[in-house]
Amino acid sequence: MGATGPIPKRSEERRRRNKDDGPELVQAAAGAPPELPELPDPDPLWHPIATDWYLSLQESGQAVFYEPSDWAMARYAAELMSRGLSSDRPPNGQYVSALDSVMARLLTTEGDRRRARIELERKPAGPQLASVKPLDAYRDLAGG
Repeated sequence: MGATGPIPKRSEERRRRNKDDGPELVQAAAGAPPELPELPDPDPLWHPIATDWYLSLQESGQAVFYEPSDWAMARYAAELMSRGLSSDRPPNGQYVSALDSVMARLLTTEGDRRRARIELERKPAGPQLASVKPLDAYRDLAGG
């Protein structure tokens, strides 16, 4: 896994690019990978949140890096999550910490991916709006 400490900024947010941060940054497309291995369906007895989490991994860009053992670990994490969410007792700190650790190793949050020097290329949310710089220049010329 990546370094500890504060979450690094995305590459486009960094001001200085002359300092070597360690391993080279890897970029992958956001969204579902084009090919996934044959994966088992979620267990129908899982809690709905665990099922949603497991299925969301199949639609996430970091899945392109997953090997079969990573998918097995994801099923294990979903099983742990389901058992904890279905339990009558509130979760204890060790359980939450262990589950968070497994999820971090699967690079499920942006912070985990940045620490591992992996960035998912974000797709624009909608049509790109025109820049306002031409309007600013026109206003300057008009004396406004």
